[in-house]
Amino acid sequence: MQTVGTPLLWGSFAVVVLIMLAIDLLLHGRRGAQTMSFKQATVWSLVWVSVSLLFSAAFWLYIEGSAGREVATTQTLAFLTGYVLEKALAVDNVFVWLMLFSYFSIPAALQRRVLIYGVLGAIVLRTIMIFAGSWLVTQFSWILYLFGAFLLLTGLKMAFSKEDDKNAVGDKPVVRWLRKHLRMTDELELEGEKFFTRRNGVLFATPLLLVLIMVELSDVIFAVDSIPAIFAVTTDPFIVLTSNLFAILGLRAMYFLLANVAERLSMLKYGLAIVLIFIGIKMLIVDFYHIPVAISLSVIGVILGSTLLINAWMNRQNDQKKISQ
Repeated sequence: MQTVGTPLLWGSFAVVVLIMLAIDLLLHGRRGAQTMSFKQATVWSLVWVSVSLLFSAAFWLYIEGSAGREVATTQTLAFLTGYVLEKALAVDNVFVWLMLFSYFSIPAALQRRVLIYGVLGAIVLRTIMIFAGSWLVTQFSWILYLFGAFLLLTGLKMAFSKEDDKNAVGDKPVVRWLRKHLRMTDELELEGEKFFTRRNGVLFATPLLLVLIMVELSDVIFAVDSIPAIFAVTTDPFIVLTSNLFAILGLRAMYFLLANVAERLSMLKYGLAIVLIFIGIKMLIVDFYHIPVAISLSVIGVILGSTLLINAWMNRQNDQKKISQ
């Protein structure tokens, strides 16, 4: 697999990821620090974005010194485009987490451990799927057309699908199967953050384990959407992996940031749908017209920015209606 990644770049990236994971999981994942306030989540979200931008700057300087400014600019724009794309798609993942916690009535104090394992599971899963995807693209270039068609259909489905009722979670075949085949306790509060507990010498799963399984399954589903999308930007495994993981690393902070405002982002799914449709079309027409990375980044930015502005306007209108009633 052809890549700009050198041993130094791979090693530097691994060190940054390990340090940031240690900070996130050890400092903010310890007992007694189960939740973040909106202010804390905002600050830490900005920290994660800043770290990603610093990495992109260091990446540009390294490539500029070894391959020239033009190559450095192109590759860095690919990283930033992939990062913005994956960060935006991760929002939908967070919404699903919120829905799962709400359905299973998981209090904020018990969400810490599930979020930790959810992020770690997403990192491992994305790494495996990205290298597998890179190998498939290298061996079968035509698979990019399948990715494009899949993203186009996914975008259309997202745009025209109705809002999922959180109560429908319990009707999912996976949930019904797990509840039928797992010996599970009913009391969540008594077991605390445990995934398993013993009653009279018999091992029982707690409802928290069921939530964790559903969170990990949601990671799989969203990885199937997001990873093909970034291959429309670049097929370089180093850029695909780094942009993807930097977007994932801040998921815990993003979760607490969006926890109280999710209902006010009702239009975001339409913006994400348009982004997926755009990326799908880009992949399908690549042999006829190659959309430059800079233009792709601009289009994605305009779509997401416009969506947020429309959302803010609609929220303002709704707030004014409530006040006048």
